[in-house]
Amino acid sequence: MTGAAPAPGEAGERSAIAEIRDWRRRYVRSHPLQSLETVGGQAVLAARTIRYFFADTFTGRFPFGEFVRQLGFMAGTAVLPTLLVTIPVGVTLAIQFGVLAGQVGAESLAGAANGLVVIRQGAPLVAAILLAAAVGSAVSADLGSRTMREEVDAMEVMGVSVIRRLVVPRFAAIIVVSIALTGLATCAGFFVGYLFNVYMQSGTPGSFVATFASFATEGDLALALCKAVAFGAIVGIIGCHKGLDTHGGPAGVANSVNAAVVETILLLMIVNVSMSQLYLLLFPKASL
Repeated sequence: MTGAAPAPGEAGERSAIAEIRDWRRRYVRSHPLQSLETVGGQAVLAARTIRYFFADTFTGRFPFGEFVRQLGFMAGTAVLPTLLVTIPVGVTLAIQFGVLAGQVGAESLAGAANGLVVIRQGAPLVAAILLAAAVGSAVSADLGSRTMREEVDAMEVMGVSVIRRLVVPRFAAIIVVSIALTGLATCAGFFVGYLFNVYMQSGTPGSFVATFASFATEGDLALALCKAVAFGAIVGIIGCHKGLDTHGGPAGVANSVNAAVVETILLLMIVNVSMSQLYLLLFPKASL
């Protein structure tokens, strides 16, 4: 005599649990391989892009017209959001450092602290995050749409290099825009901190400028520019790779854009910490 059949609710619950377990096994098995494939693809794309960039620049084959068009589009897309984000960040830093300096009786060092943080960390990171959100997403969506419309495959069939024609000018334009945005964010952060410290916290203008100039050196500006180049390269490579690797129709384009922004921001944070710590190890006297 056989046992009683399981109730429909119990069968559905066991089926759901089994499905979750199967999905977990598939994810654990496939995710490391997909991660290695993504990292390898981005490394290969970066190596080929840099090689084609220098080769085409010296041989006169660089697509300057496409570079200028992308430069204008990226600058127009990212300048205003960068300013709108830099202003509240600068005000927040000025408030926090002003309060901290008042607690320890070192109000005269507010300019030094604000300058070091804005130049070393704030300006490059704010510019890079806005670049990833505004420009990297647009590049990924553009190339992803071209991939879905089979324009990329058509270019390859006609013997046109997609990397030379599409990736290299975007890569170069993003680096140039990243450097410009970092300089813009640095200037905006300094002026916002200065105005807020002098007019809202009753600080001394001469003390703010003097301490800023004493502790913020040329090495800090060089670090910010190096970060801008590295961050721009990261945004360009990841955005282009995700766009060219798009599959799955319109939903795939949305997934590529989302993955490009998330991956770029995570990698930017890791690279920012690494470059900052390396700078402090190599130039310890430049720290406050």
